[in-house]
Amino acid sequence: MTKRPNIVFILNDHQAYHGHGANGSIGPLRPNFDAFAKEGMNFTNGYCVTPMCGPARRSLLTGLYPHTHGQIHNENDPKYQHQVYLDNLAEAGYKNYYFGKWHAGPGCAYDHHCEGLSETGYGNPYNTREYDEYLKRNGLPRAQHRIERVFTQDDYDRKNYFPKLEEGKLYQCEDFWCGEHAIGMTVTPKETHESFFLADLACDKLEELAKREDDTPFTLRVDFWGPHQPFFPTQEFLDMYNPEDILEYPTFDSQLEDKPGTLRMEANKPIGDGKNIIYPNPIPWSEWQRILAHCYAHGSMIDAAGGKIIQKIRELGLDENTLIIWSADHGDAIACQGGHFDKDSHMAQEVMRIPLAMNWKGVIEPEQISDELVFTCDIPVTMLEAAGRTFDNPVDGKSLLDLALHRNEEQWRKNLLCETYGHGYGFTLLGRMLTDGKWKYVCTEGEIDELYDLENDPYEKVNLAVLDEYQEQKEKMRNILREKQSEAHDPVDLESLLTGCQNYTAKIKGAVC
Repeated sequence: MTKRPNIVFILNDHQAYHGHGANGSIGPLRPNFDAFAKEGMNFTNGYCVTPMCGPARRSLLTGLYPHTHGQIHNENDPKYQHQVYLDNLAEAGYKNYYFGKWHAGPGCAYDHHCEGLSETGYGNPYNTREYDEYLKRNGLPRAQHRIERVFTQDDYDRKNYFPKLEEGKLYQCEDFWCGEHAIGMTVTPKETHESFFLADLACDKLEELAKREDDTPFTLRVDFWGPHQPFFPTQEFLDMYNPEDILEYPTFDSQLEDKPGTLRMEANKPIGDGKNIIYPNPIPWSEWQRILAHCYAHGSMIDAAGGKIIQKIRELGLDENTLIIWSADHGDAIACQGGHFDKDSHMAQEVMRIPLAMNWKGVIEPEQISDELVFTCDIPVTMLEAAGRTFDNPVDGKSLLDLALHRNEEQWRKNLLCETYGHGYGFTLLGRMLTDGKWKYVCTEGEIDELYDLENDPYEKVNLAVLDEYQEQKEKMRNILREKQSEAHDPVDLESLLTGCQNYTAKIKGAVC
């Protein structure tokens, strides 16, 4: 194909994905994503580069690890010193449109040659002028939600976040950000929710682009604020789930005795004491079934909004020359490893694994599945290659077109490095992860390290790092991790993390480091 393609990128935020529904239980239903993935290539072994929004989102813009681009926490926000794919495409003559959450460092999408809707930081779409105009144009009320359960945090109370959030009350999000730790139901039409608001803006722009007489290529990106909590689906999506059909999550009752302290961190009350998770979980499984039903339903609502965009692309005939990618910035730890709400900066599979699929009509053959190791940094590299471009600086990602078009597949990565710097907000905790698809190794500063056999223990129930018979495998993974760190110019010294591991595991009976 000689004509440069249009590029559409849909990004979900903080998505419960890995493990849910894989244990014989009902899980999040994603009919639109599943249909989309079937029409191109579905990457079933995708990972986020890091478990935090800001760093992962900046990697989606630059194709770089956080240790290189510098956004190691959500809000440390160093200046951009590496090329952003949006700027690269603008230089090549692309028109860029961006709708939704930014949370990727200083400024917003407008600073990178984009039009649309973008706010600095985390943002709140319900406070924007564009949302007010959308409601007026469509004769809709402001989104309103009936609150069923609130998880409280000492830090949120001190900062007076969401002061009107009360169980049993109707609520409208009016704060400067919209990350309430709560479940409830949107009682206004689904079109009042941020996901359908963004989908509508995107569809309007697509209709406008389809009427153009020139053939200038465009990029259109939609970053939903969900399915990140708060979980506020409408009744339509709640009706897709019977809470009683949700079986107890395999690690919900874990005492975490052989796990690092990072997996015990839980600020949300009442399931945590403000610092660590409480065992046994104070909320019974029967109530967790309701919580998960809201989480899954919220995910299905985001799926429907994304599906609306995909359908519009096809309806307008724009899919004839458009690369479309749909993914998430990271996962969600809800209900796992003792029963968390939200996630922290640990590297459990539920947090690290992400959905990822792409199609390009006439270029990528449909019904393809790849279980190769892919991750966040590959996405911007892929978009640039489709446009006939490359980053001006070295990057850490590879083009997914190598897999989709079956080029140089034998040279694809065999091991993957991911990283964390902790949750931030005044707290830094270094951690590194390595996986080859079967084995996974995690080393965290000052904590016991972790080793899992993912083929036989996909829920990471048993930490093999503390068992004598797995010391050879653990050392093998450590050596590969050192190699991958060197390749990625990672400044973190693994030996310093291992020293902390040795000090920590000495406290655990039978542990070997």
